[in-house]
Amino acid sequence: METSESLFTEETTQVAERIEVQPVSNDQAIDTRLTRIMEATGWFSDIAVQVEEGVVFLDGHTGSADYRTWAGDLARKTSDVVAVVNRIQIAEISPWDYSPAVNELQALWEMTLQRVPRLLLGLLVLFMAGVTAWMVAHGVRKTFGNRLNPLLRDVAARLLGVFVFLLGLYLVLQVVGLSGLAATVLGGTGVAGLVAGIAFRDILENYLASILISLRNPFRIGDMVEIVGHTGLVQRVTTRGTVLMDLDGNHVQIPNATVYKSIIHNYTANPNRRENFEVGIGFENSISLAQNLVRDILNEHPAVLRDPEFLVLVDRLGSATVNLKIYFWYDGSAYNGPKVKSSLIRMVKRVFQEHEISMPDEAREVLFPEGVSVRMSEALPVRRTEESPAKTTPPFVGTEADTTEAEGNLASEDKQLREQGRNSRVPEEGDNLLEENPA
Repeated sequence: METSESLFTEETTQVAERIEVQPVSNDQAIDTRLTRIMEATGWFSDIAVQVEEGVVFLDGHTGSADYRTWAGDLARKTSDVVAVVNRIQIAEISPWDYSPAVNELQALWEMTLQRVPRLLLGLLVLFMAGVTAWMVAHGVRKTFGNRLNPLLRDVAARLLGVFVFLLGLYLVLQVVGLSGLAATVLGGTGVAGLVAGIAFRDILENYLASILISLRNPFRIGDMVEIVGHTGLVQRVTTRGTVLMDLDGNHVQIPNATVYKSIIHNYTANPNRRENFEVGIGFENSISLAQNLVRDILNEHPAVLRDPEFLVLVDRLGSATVNLKIYFWYDGSAYNGPKVKSSLIRMVKRVFQEHEISMPDEAREVLFPEGVSVRMSEALPVRRTEESPAKTTPPFVGTEADTTEAEGNLASEDKQLREQGRNSRVPEEGDNLLEENPA
């Protein structure tokens, strides 16, 4: 609602060049005409107009100097007016005069009453926009179902729902009459998106990385993986990060952006894994005999695979030993690698001792000061233990136990870790974006 000041400046600054009354105007007609005009404006109080011989006398009060000037111009432009004596006084506004505020409130109230029907219609449109947005999002999720990645399906549903709701909000502002605000909202949406993208760059990066991970599926739930130095079973992938349970039973949370940009070792994708260990024999021993003995152990061990083939290779000549390097494959989904390696090293040591194949330490040169006498002591008797049997013990033929009580069962611990993962509390909340590993 425009104030009285704006009404004056916009609508009443232009006064007609001449105001005609009657072909022959008398003083009374001029008086009556001017009085009615000034009372109609509502700008004057105690207004009194007196005309004598064409001279107009103006008395009264007004709240603005512009109103006083306007009254004088009006009188001068009236027909048959000879002169104007403007005695209108400008009333001083009291600091306790609340009439301007009351007028503004009254104008605001009248404007509100005028816009109530538009507001009600706008609320109805907004409600319909919200319902339509929800139906669109629900329809997208139901239409694609399992044919689309869960995270990608959720993102598409939310984007379409937000777009429909923003369109409804734009229509609401147009209906209410706030077209300028509607343009600002739509323009500000893009600016707000840019600001949010800069302020929440890491969050958005992890969110986009989670979409790519769920699309490419570098691993599944329950897979044994190694990511940025952390090895464990995959427990959960959310929009923020990937949760692993390491071999010590601890949960490790890795941001998805780091996961997507890092090298991933997936040990479950191919269950066959290779291990190796090294053993040194003396120069006086037969290398081919040692190789054959190790080959027989590998060939008879239940955890060692025949295909791919195991290898017993001469790796290098040390200062006091000929070093053999043994490569073998095992089924990682069924056996534990360190346990199988421990079993093989123990069995190789035993069969070498049985066949008098020495395994000397690296040669060490000892310097004695000049003049110090050195006397060789008598050979000490060989201490016979379970791991160092007497010469009369028959050669190893693969009949002894493949594992000891200390080594425990050679079976893989993946199953136990998966069971611990199911029973533990996963610290990362949110929907799991990956499917369970059927294995």
